[in-house]
Amino acid sequence: MSTEIKVPVLPESVSDATIATWHKKPGDAVKRDENLVDLETDKVVLEVPSPVDGVLKEIKFDSGATVTSDQVLALVEEGAAGGNTDGAKAKADASADAKNDAAATAEAKPVQAKAEAAKPASKPAAGNDLPPGARFTAAKEGIDPSQVEGTGRRGAVTKEDLLNYARNAGVGKASGNRAEERVPMTRMRARIAERLMQSKNSTAMLTSSNEVNMKAVMDMRKAQGEAFQKAYGIKLGFMSFFVKAAANALKRYPLVNASVDGNDIIYHGYADISIAVSTDKGLVTPVLRNAESMGFAEVEQAIDGYARAAREGGLKLEDLQGGTFTITNGGTFGSLFSTPIINPPQSAILGMHAIKERAIVENGQVVAAPMMYIALSYDHRIIDGKDAVLFLVDIKNQLENPHRMLLGM
Repeated sequence: MSTEIKVPVLPESVSDATIATWHKKPGDAVKRDENLVDLETDKVVLEVPSPVDGVLKEIKFDSGATVTSDQVLALVEEGAAGGNTDGAKAKADASADAKNDAAATAEAKPVQAKAEAAKPASKPAAGNDLPPGARFTAAKEGIDPSQVEGTGRRGAVTKEDLLNYARNAGVGKASGNRAEERVPMTRMRARIAERLMQSKNSTAMLTSSNEVNMKAVMDMRKAQGEAFQKAYGIKLGFMSFFVKAAANALKRYPLVNASVDGNDIIYHGYADISIAVSTDKGLVTPVLRNAESMGFAEVEQAIDGYARAAREGGLKLEDLQGGTFTITNGGTFGSLFSTPIINPPQSAILGMHAIKERAIVENGQVVAAPMMYIALSYDHRIIDGKDAVLFLVDIKNQLENPHRMLLGM
């Protein structure tokens, strides 16, 4: 009995999806709930699992094809993966294995020759440290990740690095060659580009800034961090302080939490705060719902869960939808100052930056203090400069007096 594997029902805001990667080929045994294929939409990558145990009988669409809700992607022959595998399946496996062995042998030789010619500096093996998508790409392309120069965070090798390495016949960036290649944007990257242009062209964006002495927050984290982790099983990070400070300030300055709809202003009586998370495919902004009602531990746990899901491709569309205000942390990558771009239809975004020791005047004395620049980009159509500046001052006062947040002040 054959079971149809269909495209999941996509939300109204997503009309179609692109087949990114098949994780099985015809003739492969599959288990129930095992991921068969990744579908890339404008916002997230969706995994499509098998609903039954069996054998993948037929694939209807190749990688790169565009599909819509409820289209049949593949057929799984139910129960065929049990103890007695039929002769056709065995022959298909043997044929596939023989082809794979031949291809692997042929590819291993040029890869080895190129590696000998380039003689790159040795790096520790990164197989198990790679994200799932990059690990699959390395295995599929027959690439040793230690031979690839990483462009990810802290030099991590990304899926794109591996694909570029394969496309350039194993020639690394540092070789000084002048190779060029035209590569289509992924759907997610194209959507990000579209939304950034929409923000630029449809809002009267302006940015105001301030600076915060982070000593009080750092002292509190040092004093309470160990007890906090024992109590809640999660580290006390900086982001929870900013989320709580922003949620409190949004109550006092509701225009910063509002959005424009034609000639109307929509005021939101809740703070659904989007948190910018960087992934191999681009920036995503999962939403903390009702952040004004969340405690520090709830914020940290939710952010940690979203970050892991983003890295593993497990974010859901509903995780990214909505949001009334955004916080982004360029300081994670060492940014000292930036002007973040508004995430429409929101009207404002708060940018955090790197903490640096700087000389300040305190009680008439010049002292060194851990300082952070903060920036608020806002839609000047509805938010006046005064409100934006006062909002930033509110954030600054809360962070420099974190006990005020605990008292809801």
